[in-house]
Amino acid sequence: MLDTVKTLFVNQYEAALSMLKACIDGCPDTVWNAPVANYRFSQVVFHTLYFTDLYLGRDDEASFRGQPFHLQLAPLFADLSADREPFEDPTPRSYDRASLLTYLEFCRRKVIEIMATETEESLSAPERFGGDFSRAELHVYNIRHIHHHAAQLSLRLRLDTNEGVDWVGSGWREAAFAERPA
Repeated sequence: MLDTVKTLFVNQYEAALSMLKACIDGCPDTVWNAPVANYRFSQVVFHTLYFTDLYLGRDDEASFRGQPFHLQLAPLFADLSADREPFEDPTPRSYDRASLLTYLEFCRRKVIEIMATETEESLSAPERFGGDFSRAELHVYNIRHIHHHAAQLSLRLRLDTNEGVDWVGSGWREAAFAERPA
């Protein structure tokens, strides 16, 4: 059963990340900094990937921020400091598409690596962010978070370009845009 659950998590993370990637790929430059709720389009993408990455890990936040990927792409994480919560004071900063696609691919690989190490005990353990649920439920929460923001971004694209993102049910797919309504 453990292998089934781990495969399920990988497939659903990949489906959610596929839809997020379709939003990034399909976003015209004219919409890249358009508002999506309280943030810009590119900020919502970064926010989604940052928390996907954070929730996948097992480290404290200081170790998380010091991981090699974060150091390698230091400019991407330049606005984050140890003395304030990420995104507590949104700035008008825009994130470049190429860096966010690199970050998305990093998160996708991290999903596979982390799921390979999960055990029945680790999935049953309390999650480390103070919620009242297990690490397994944190994975479900994380997937829902990705889908939530992919839906916001997809709506922004639908409103601005009259195109939407195709649904991905399971696994990694190069998601495409849905046909324009007649």
